[in-house]
Amino acid sequence: MLRTYADLTKFGIVVFSVITGLAGYATGFLVENPFDWKAILNTLLGIYFLSSGSLALNQVQEWKLDQKMPRTAKRPIAAGKVKPAAAGILAVGFIAVGLDFLFTVQPVAGWVGLVSMLLYNGPYTMWWKRRWAFAAVPGAIPGALPVTIGYAAANPDILNPESIYLFLVMFLWQMPHFWVLAIKYKDDYAQGGIPVLPVVAGVDKTLYQIGLWTFVYVGVALAAPMFVQASWMFLLVTGPICFKIMQEFYRYYKSHGTERWFAFFMWLNISMLIFLIIPVVDKWNFLFTHSN
Repeated sequence: MLRTYADLTKFGIVVFSVITGLAGYATGFLVENPFDWKAILNTLLGIYFLSSGSLALNQVQEWKLDQKMPRTAKRPIAAGKVKPAAAGILAVGFIAVGLDFLFTVQPVAGWVGLVSMLLYNGPYTMWWKRRWAFAAVPGAIPGALPVTIGYAAANPDILNPESIYLFLVMFLWQMPHFWVLAIKYKDDYAQGGIPVLPVVAGVDKTLYQIGLWTFVYVGVALAAPMFVQASWMFLLVTGPICFKIMQEFYRYYKSHGTERWFAFFMWLNISMLIFLIIPVVDKWNFLFTHSN
């Protein structure tokens, strides 16, 4: 039962969203404000329920499509373990609970959460994904918003450089992240009739796009001092990680997408979390280094 619930709500992705939301909250929190554990907890619960509900609703919307692809055919609704109506009720309930938590903490966080859910379960799921090879680009907007939700819960000024940097890191990361998987499971997507980039344009053009977006992603990470507070931690960590990402991409590219895909994929994922955590460490290291 727990496994079915975890698969329906894509628990691993939800945990990822909660962690990025926490990084956003910690970066956006104003030092002069009183610390409020309840606000943090409500923010994380809001992101958890909203993400879980949105991802479950996505499976309700796509269960017939999921049945066509071996990679997704074992999902709970597609496999007949959960009725679409029951999953839909759970999804809508979770979305409502999540939004209630977020609006209670900070209305801006609630509105950002609502926009994220509507974009993902609306245009992306129902239109872009089914008709456009570059659907991953606008689809990355709702995927990047959990960190903005967390930031907004602590600081409603989400258009400042700090918030923009966090959003850009998560936004740019998603294109190479998704297209690597799209190459790996190209035949599945073709069988399901989903026009992902490798299916429509071929592997070579997809590798070119992965390289382009990876280069911009690394560039934004290296430009972090223009957006956020950065110190020795930034210098010590960011440069080597960016080098490693480009090295793994080069190896992946040279193999025409057949080798070291997982190494490149994992370095992308690890780097994204590190690039979000570095501003938190740099902002709050005074708590550990300051002496009276």
